Amino acid sequence: MTAGQIAALIAAGAFVLLVVLLGVVLFKLGRTLDETTIAIRKAHQNSDPLFAGANTTLTHVNTQLERVDGITSNAQAVTGNVSALTSVFTATLGGPLVKAAALSYGVSKAVRARRKAKGALEGKHAGPGLRRGRGAKK
Repeated sequence: MTAGQIAALIAAGAFVLLVVLLGVVLFKLGRTLDETTIAIRKAHQNSDPLFAGANTTLTHVNTQLERVDGITSNAQAVTGNVSALTSVFTATLGGPLVKAAALSYGVSKAVRARRKAKGALEGKHAGPGLRRGRGAKK
């Protein structure tokens, strides 16, 4: 055997070893792809009930939102009615109530002023022994 033949045998052996290693890597890669395919199929099968449940949930949520929309519109109508009632009350009774309050205040102030004036006049006509101050006893 010559040196060239020995080199050719070594190169052939290295090539066979390289092909075997690549074969093992390709075999493992194929198994990984098979497992990935199986996992994707299972996820697809399990997602159908999940999506059906999500659809049912969304249907219920939409129903509840329609009810809330009705309640909100009714509350808005009640608010408008209360506002109108308040305006009517203010326009009808607000002015007279303010006038009555002003009249009662004026009358009470006049009565107090008259009593004070009457008390001052009685105090002037009474003798010094008949006057009573704040600290005097009855």
